[in-house]
Parts: sequence; structure tokens; C-alpha cells
Amino acid sequence: MTTVTVKSKSGMSALSLVYCGMFAALMMIGANITSFVPFLVVGGVPITLQTFFAIMAGLLLGSRLGATAMTVYMVVGLAGAPIFSKFQGGFGFVLIPTFGFVVSFIFVAYVVGKIVEKNGSLRSYVVAALVGLIVNYVIGTNWMYFAYKFWAAAPDAFSYAVAWAWMVPPLPKDILLSVLAGIFGHRMYKVLKVRRSI
Repeated sequence: MTTVTVKSKSGMSALSLVYCGMFAALMMIGANITSFVPFLVVGGVPITLQTFFAIMAGLLLGSRLGATAMTVYMVVGLAGAPIFSKFQGGFGFVLIPTFGFVVSFIFVAYVVGKIVEKNGSLRSYVVAALVGLIVNYVIGTNWMYFAYKFWAAAPDAFSYAVAWAWMVPPLPKDILLSVLAGIFGHRMYKVLKVRRSI
């Protein structure tokens, strides 16, 4: 029996397009958890599930397709769809200090995917998820710091140390979710057997 793979003009299979759309939708849901639980905002930084879903994109879809899915999410949001945190959207979101975290999701998915493509053990999945979390924090926090310093209204006492201090409250939750993502992603990949390519 011959297996037929339907591809779009961009060269992506129909299934890959579905995965990209699915993770873009999951990112929107994860971004707006704070709309239902408003106290999950610390120092202007919303505590969301986006990092979890960005890591899962890399674990399940691999580096190329995972990064593509996160790029789709960012582009659709910048085009005006209200899919960023607090149902925001539009190109003006680039000026919001936390936009760096949105950018980081592309790199998170890519780096995580690269790690698990080389080693498919459970340990590698967990390590990849934690590395992805570090990528998310480094890019997002540095972007936030420079945003507050150069174009956003930074508090008088704001410093690089303060920027990182703001990231302490969500850190335990993100570490736990990253470890769970690694374990869950390892099991899900074995079940779904997603083809990590576009």
C-alpha cells in the first residue's frame, strides 16, 4: 500500500500545517491564563503556560517545525490577532517589554528540538526542556531590561538585578512545568511518532 503525503505550496505537509496551527492555538491559551486568574502577574510579567507549550513544540515537532510553529504564533499576533497575553495583538506589541519572551519561544523550540533529535532518551528530554527554559529566561529577561531602559518607563530603582529578581516568582513553577514537559513529551512522542521535518 502506498502512503501519500499531501504538501502545501510551501513544501509543508498538511499534517505539519495542522501541528503549527495547533501549537499556535495552545500558545494563545497559555498566554491568556492570566485573563482568568489576574493575580498571576508579578512585576508586570504574566505567569503563563507559554514556555511549557514552546518546549512541548520543540520536544514533539523537532527544531525546524517547532520553531516554525512558534514563528507562526508570533507573526499572527503581530498581524493583529489578539493572541498575545491579555488578548493583545498588533505590531505595537513589539514595544511592550515582555515581547522578548515571545521572540524567545522560537529559539526555545529550536534548541529543545535539536537536543532531542540527537538523543531520544528520557533524560535528554528533561535536560532539553530545562535548557529551553534557560533560553527563554535569558532572551526574555535581557529584552525586558533593555526595553525598560531605552523605551519603556522604568521605575527609578530599576536595574539589571531587579529585572532578574522579577523572574524569581515564576521560576519554581517554570522549572516544575519544564520537567513535566520533558517527561510528558517523551511519552507523547513515542505514542504520536510525529515526523520531525517540514
